[in-house]
Amino acid sequence: MDKQQEFFDFINTGNTFKGDFITMGAAMLEGETITNAHVKVPLKTLNRHGLIAGATGTGKTKTLQVIAENLSDKGIPVLLMDMKGDLSGIAKASPGHPKIDERHEKIGIPFEAKDFPVEILTLSEQDGVRLRATVSEFGPVLFSRIIDATAAQSGIISILFKYSDDKKLPLLDLKDFKKILQYATKEGKAEVEENYGRIGPSSAGSILRKIVELEQQGADIFFGEKSFDTDDLTRITEDGRGIINIVRLTDIQDKPGLFSTFMLSLLAEIYSTFPEQGDSDRPELVIFIDEAHLIFKEASKALHNQIESIVKLIRSKGVGLYFVTQNPTDIPEGVLSQLGLKVQHALRAFTAKDRKAIKLTAENYPDSPYYDTKTVLTSLGIGEALVSALDEKGRPTPLAATMLRAPMSRMDVLTQKELDTINKNSELVAKYSEVVDRDSAYELLNKKIEKANEAEAKEKAQEERKKTSTSSRSRSSGRKTQSSTSKALIKVLTSATVIRGVFGILGKMLK
Repeated sequence: MDKQQEFFDFINTGNTFKGDFITMGAAMLEGETITNAHVKVPLKTLNRHGLIAGATGTGKTKTLQVIAENLSDKGIPVLLMDMKGDLSGIAKASPGHPKIDERHEKIGIPFEAKDFPVEILTLSEQDGVRLRATVSEFGPVLFSRIIDATAAQSGIISILFKYSDDKKLPLLDLKDFKKILQYATKEGKAEVEENYGRIGPSSAGSILRKIVELEQQGADIFFGEKSFDTDDLTRITEDGRGIINIVRLTDIQDKPGLFSTFMLSLLAEIYSTFPEQGDSDRPELVIFIDEAHLIFKEASKALHNQIESIVKLIRSKGVGLYFVTQNPTDIPEGVLSQLGLKVQHALRAFTAKDRKAIKLTAENYPDSPYYDTKTVLTSLGIGEALVSALDEKGRPTPLAATMLRAPMSRMDVLTQKELDTINKNSELVAKYSEVVDRDSAYELLNKKIEKANEAEAKEKAQEERKKTSTSSRSRSSGRKTQSSTSKALIKVLTSATVIRGVFGILGKMLK
């Protein structure tokens, strides 16, 4: 048996599954594609998360596109984080190209151009389905971790959430939270401290500064109503295809705080609302996070730990998370260890640091008798990658340098007119376009303060009236006393005059 036939059998034996699967492409040996030696990923283990990595221009986004298309065709909804704005083309069929046909002939899969059902979502004021969440939905623990609060500050945040719940003051947006923080340290200080504990002014000031920093990254647009219902991410079309939800994030690339806030809230909401799936044959939802390093950039250790915990737990809900980034080292070790599928495009060794990173990356893949992994990592071409998945029993499949299939949809952005058409026909745009600003903590506390001020003003007015009345009575009493004294004095003086007169007469008579 020659080496190619031996390799063909090795790959096909390791990629034979009982259940449904996605075909990624065909395996390569010594730079040559082995036709029909198909590299597959079983649907059963797609909730075990994954990584798509590689240097700029090696084809990571197209790999993401291929997987998302095939999931949609299998009836599995997808959520894509589109940082660069180049994923919207999934909504339109590929125009085709001779090089695509040539690639697919080598792989042994016929090429089919196809468009896919797409929903455009947005975190900002761009057109699309508005994504929002309320402060209350975050809860005190998650909210504290987002702003990287200290232990003392987290305690204050818990007090404010508790006070809001007890007094039925809805915390919907950041304006509400800032108002209740202000109230607890000023007008309502005595009430809060008596029933919940002391709030230090320095800690309150630090919390306020952190919230202002979050607002500067655009979080004031994200917090509020109407809250997005995560069930709307799991919709299926009438013909049984999963809808591909694309969150356009082109205008928040320089706002890692907002991005990590959104991602953490979304994952926490999905985990709390999705039912347990157990050992199902297919995922309920697959999420791709492009430019994944932005989630972890400038994030605190507490935030890293929170994300790591959710990554570990959320797969039980049938949700797969796929991180797309340039280098695996962009992902914290605790998260990286949880990723079952790894698609590694080429890495470039320009510096000693690059060579060290390549060595570490190679160690993350299973050994193969057919590859020197470190060498292959630097020699892969565009649209080629090392692929290692998990089989249906959770074991790594054979490592394969793979010529990846081409996307069936357009590998380019939609025009503004095409985007407008999608949004115009969307049911969710109409559902979430209205901004709801009902009475919440901000308005209710303002009314409470206004009433308190009015009551205080009335009390002061009453006190003033009492003082005026008392003063008037004092002056009247003084006048009466003065009049009585004058009369008595006159009477005394008159009597003395009479007496003097009498004694004068008697004196004369005695003489």
